[in-house]
Amino acid sequence: MITKELISPKSIVVVGGSDDSSKPGGNALRNLIETGYSGHLYVVNPKSAEVQGIKAHAHVQDLPQVDCAILAIAAKLCPQTVEVLCRDKGCKAVIIFSAGFHEDGPEGALLEKRIADTVNKYGASLIGPNCIGVITNHYAGVFTKPVSNLSPKGIDIISGSGATVVFIMEEAVRRGLSFSHVFSVGNCAQIGVEECLEYLDETYVHGESSPVKLLYIESINDPQKLYRHARSLTLKGARIAAIKAGYSEEGSRAATSHTGALATPDEAVKALFAKAGIVRVYNRTELVDMASIFSLPAPKGHNIAIITHAGGPAVMLTDVLSSHGIKIPHLKGPKADALLDKLYHGSSVSNPIDCLATGTKEQLGHIIDACNNDFDEIDSMAIIFGSPGLTDMTDTYNFIREKMLTSRKPIYPILTSVLNAGDAIRKFRADGGICFVYECAFAEAFVRMCKMYEGFSDDFLHPDINYPLILETINSAPDGYLPPEQVQKLLDAAGINRAKERVVTTLEDAEMAADDIGYPLVMKVVGPVHKTDVGGVALGVKDVKSLRGEFGRMMRIDNVTGILLQPYLSGREIFIGAKKDGGFGTVVMCGLGGIFVEALGDVVSAMAPFSPTFAGEMIKKLRGYKIIQGIRGEEGVNEVIFAEMVSRVATLCHYAPEIVEMDINPLLGNSVNLTAVDARIRIKRND
Repeated sequence: MITKELISPKSIVVVGGSDDSSKPGGNALRNLIETGYSGHLYVVNPKSAEVQGIKAHAHVQDLPQVDCAILAIAAKLCPQTVEVLCRDKGCKAVIIFSAGFHEDGPEGALLEKRIADTVNKYGASLIGPNCIGVITNHYAGVFTKPVSNLSPKGIDIISGSGATVVFIMEEAVRRGLSFSHVFSVGNCAQIGVEECLEYLDETYVHGESSPVKLLYIESINDPQKLYRHARSLTLKGARIAAIKAGYSEEGSRAATSHTGALATPDEAVKALFAKAGIVRVYNRTELVDMASIFSLPAPKGHNIAIITHAGGPAVMLTDVLSSHGIKIPHLKGPKADALLDKLYHGSSVSNPIDCLATGTKEQLGHIIDACNNDFDEIDSMAIIFGSPGLTDMTDTYNFIREKMLTSRKPIYPILTSVLNAGDAIRKFRADGGICFVYECAFAEAFVRMCKMYEGFSDDFLHPDINYPLILETINSAPDGYLPPEQVQKLLDAAGINRAKERVVTTLEDAEMAADDIGYPLVMKVVGPVHKTDVGGVALGVKDVKSLRGEFGRMMRIDNVTGILLQPYLSGREIFIGAKKDGGFGTVVMCGLGGIFVEALGDVVSAMAPFSPTFAGEMIKKLRGYKIIQGIRGEEGVNEVIFAEMVSRVATLCHYAPEIVEMDINPLLGNSVNLTAVDARIRIKRND
């Protein structure tokens, strides 16, 4: 839990504080002093009577009551020190910089557990150990730099890595961004990323709290807590970007199904982030790019004007934006002509709006005003303005910053001349301006911002799902792959259309089933998981003679327990799958079916449950979507029914969390209907 003493302590002691600012305890104390901490400040140092102008106590037993303690001492000394502080001194917040705990082995893990047990016993908060500390609006309890640019409206950062958060802060300061809260959680002995996010959610007031949250995550200990509070913050108006490191996990288990092959451990992270409204990035620069664009007003639509005096960067920016579906509307007509008349000969206003290298500040103002007032099709503006080094750009950049403050539509400056106009850019940022340097980096951030809600699905559940039948079927089945009869029951309960089928074990039963289903038939072995690999599939069985021959051959295959008979259907092969990943929930996937699932990997996924409408948007994201639609005279697939089935699988998996893996492949579709031909479901309880 996060106590008020961790956020706004009235008194702080630095245990291990010294005059040497090259050491953690010394620099933490210096940071507290230099940032103007207004509460009572204490130091414990047995070797000095005074440290950095503050009276030092020889032992923690000598301290008065204290709200918060920062420890920069050897790991072995920490448990007893924390015990005295919490038991005798009323301490309700402990920050431990020290390393040498569970990351060092069993002995360190025991020390860490002792500390966690103590703070839990006395109702205190613990940050660390093995961290750089905490920054709030009330104090800078860190031993690192930078600690400048602190502001209640700054960005909030939560990091699982101390070194990484320093690097993020360095880049953010260079961009002119400020900080409201910084939590470096270290070993997460008590408080981790999820608990910090919970605090930021529960205390969030839109318009007063920091609207921008950055996360660096190495492990997700409580996926549902992360999801719950991230989604809550997003719904309140905050915007979140995150790095989840370690996504290229190696040595994953051998897949036993198409879903298992495709649903990597990272797929669950991706789906959870999307449903929570977290924008995922993959490096520190991208994270700060998102913080920069999140710190500026959001556009009401995705149509942008590109204003430039340099053609090349505008073309590159146009390429990236348009390739991701962002519109750069063509401007024409009397108002465009009137704007062109205010610019130098050779300028262009078609969009990109090019005012040439000789364009003036006044002309830039005419362009901005026209985009604000004359072109309703424009939602925002990107301004690319560098310098060949002939003039001082300070006035121009000040003008852009002033326009940003008064513009009805968001302005995103891209100030490219880091050498020729370096001083002017630094002044722009020092005065509170936020800008980008690279047009393509801006484009990627802008696209991510515009698309951040694409995975933000609803929690729709189909009301006509037969929940009692689902419960009865699951409860009566052992863990493992379900036999065909039980798979059929679950498909029926979920309202998923399936092929008429029978499982037989004798030739006599096979002939009777064939007469009932009708020729031609498909015959498949029951038992082996990958039927095709063992020759366990026969297509187009047209008469009783063929039936007898295939039945005899198939029953001789190893591990076969029966033969499944189905009608021989035709249509486009598509795929629906699902995989549960521990505490993350169930990821539902869809795409082209048959062998193309694994050969092409063209699938889209989302966290269950969700509505048919959302499933329809998923389908449109497939690279092979034109095949689904129908191409070159070939019949397509009924998208409405496809989306309905994907959504029904999501509801089924929500009602039956014991389903850890599910494949419907192939699902044969045409413009009229879809039919599940083959399905596998694996269940496991307490997963």
